[in-house]
Amino acid sequence: MTQFLIAASVAAFVLIVVIVELAAAALPVLIVVTMVPPEQRPALAACLAAADSSRRLRLWPALRAAVAARRQR
Repeated sequence: MTQFLIAASVAAFVLIVVIVELAAAALPVLIVVTMVPPEQRPALAACLAAADSSRRLRLWPALRAAVAARRQR
């Protein structure tokens, strides 16, 4: 019985970590996409693609680059 509880605890912990990692990767993108007007989405996508060289989105540098590009206009 104790081995089952240990296995269940480890499985629950791994599941929570996976869910938190997925939420951390997806939520910022969903928030930005829902808040950006449709006509500006292609420019934002290009900016995010240029600013992100890793698999995981680095949102703050991309947003800083977008703000700097907008201020230059």
